[in-house]
Amino acid sequence: MKISIQNLLILLLLPLLLSAHEESKNQKEFTVVEGMVYCQSCEHTGSWSLEGAKPLASAKVGIACKDHKKRVWFYKAIQTDSTGYYYAPIQGMEGTEGVKKKEISGCSIHLLASPDSTCNLLTNINLGIAGAGVGDVKKVMKEKGYEVVVYAAPPLAFRQVNCVPADH
Repeated sequence: MKISIQNLLILLLLPLLLSAHEESKNQKEFTVVEGMVYCQSCEHTGSWSLEGAKPLASAKVGIACKDHKKRVWFYKAIQTDSTGYYYAPIQGMEGTEGVKKKEISGCSIHLLASPDSTCNLLTNINLGIAGAGVGDVKKVMKEKGYEVVVYAAPPLAFRQVNCVPADH
């Protein structure tokens, strides 16, 4: 029985290829939305500018995800950390890229509450009231056994209570 070198290599490498395929099949994937919440400076009240804005600690945002029939399948309120940053895992998005159970495009982020009594008026900067889309900007972090796909939401902002809108 003659075996060519090519067939021998295939026989030797086949277990490695099958093992790698099984590992990727068993890999868990998590979907996360991250973003920032700010307090808009008085100089830019009435505009969408975040120039001079300060990060808003402990602000709350809501993340809602809807299916193709506009039914909410996921909702979560998230609080920002001390730097105004939030990181929100979305349950129900497990799967491989492009074959997710649900689509991230159906998710939106909106402002809920600010703990700062001097900066607690909602703005629609980047659709913070109407609901900001998650967008396509993402980064992927891979570790052994799991993959985290992180989508960056646009920055949202509250405005200060005692500001007079500038003429723009």
